Order: sequence, then structure tokens, then C-alpha cells
Amino acid sequence: MYVIIAGGGRTGTQLAMELIAQKHDVRVMEQRPDILARIHRELPTEVIIEGDPIDPQIMEQAGISQANVVAACTTSDADNLAICYLARHLYKVPRTIGRINNPRNVWLFDQKFHVDVALNQADIMASLIEEEMSVGDMMTLLKLRRGQYSLIEEKIPPKAKSIGVAIKDLGLSDECVIAAIIRGGKMILPRGLTTFEAGDEILAITNSQGAEQLAEMFAPPPTKGTKNGV
Repeated sequence: MYVIIAGGGRTGTQLAMELIAQKHDVRVMEQRPDILARIHRELPTEVIIEGDPIDPQIMEQAGISQANVVAACTTSDADNLAICYLARHLYKVPRTIGRINNPRNVWLFDQKFHVDVALNQADIMASLIEEEMSVGDMMTLLKLRRGQYSLIEEKIPPKAKSIGVAIKDLGLSDECVIAAIIRGGKMILPRGLTTFEAGDEILAITNSQGAEQLAEMFAPPPTKGTKNGV
């Protein structure tokens, strides 16, 4: 995959390093002298395109007409919008990603400016906090289908309501699938009649509603003194 990154700040540089490690073809456009001095120490020279990322000549020097993805990661929302717009409108780049620096500008990052994916750090942090608070000790291992589904892991504590219950009797929705059970260091491929035991580590693929359902089933019993305790 050929990826062009506009902006060589910490975000752009880290993204470039990870993509290069995954054997993708990457170019980073940057014009600030202090940033260029740093990224020349961190990235291969052939990856770096020196110049203004919103200059069409610099874009063409980076090979934008061959790019599969353009990621606009500059510190200017106006520049990021312009880069996404030009990438799609002039060069027909199939995929554009725009970084949002000021949350007040979120409304601009849509199809009018040809932004396919808008990365709003404030929203990302808020969703992570909400997710952590809503599913307790459940761990999200991987996001799938643009975040609609997740691969999650949770360990069943003693006396959880799911212990001894067969998977077929849990009443799980079609959007929630128990993929594996790790018990005593061995992996069990679950069937409908498989029951849970305390200490089981559960791997499941589910949407947000299914994750909440699993979190309730795998939750430890209320302790004495809590609202639902004895």
C-alpha cells in the first residue's frame, strides 16, 4: 500500500515508522526546518519530501497520483482539510484521513471536503473512557469493521452468574459470538453445550451492546454493603 503522510510531527512520524515496519511504501511531506532536522534522523531519507504539504507540486513530487491513502496530520485544521480535498478532487486518491486539532472544527471534516475518516482525539479519548467505565474489567484487544465490532477478553471471576451455564442458554444476540475459552492454559473451542467455569478467559467478537451483555454475565457478585448486596 502506498501512503502519503502530510506533516512530520510526532503523530506523522510515528505513523510513518509503523507503516514502514509493516512493509508499506510511505512518503512524508514536511516543510518546517526543525521538524525536518529531526525526522531525517528517524526516517529513511527517501521517505521524506521537503516542502509545503498543500502545494500541488510537492504532492506530485511525493507521488500522490499513485497513493492509496493520504493522511493529513498537520497541526493546522485548514491545511488538513485542503490536503484531503485536493487529494480526492485533483488526484483521485481512494482514501483520505484528516486529523482534527480543534474539536470545534469537527463539523467541517466530512464528505464536503472529501474527508473519509476524521480523527478527533477528544472523541477518541472520550470513547475510550466511556468504554472502560461501561465494561468493567473487560479488555478490548482489537477493533473490527471500523470500530463496529471488537475482539474482547475477560476472565470469569468466582460466583459470576454465567458459571455453569451453557452457551446456548445465555441468550446472546446474533451480534455476539464466543470465539474461544482458555482454561488451565489450554484453548477450548466452544459449542452450544459448553459451560463456563470460574477462572475461564473468554475471547468474544461482539458489538457494543453484546459487550455490555457479557460484562453483566461475567461480573463478580455484588459485595456486602453495595446497592444489590445482602
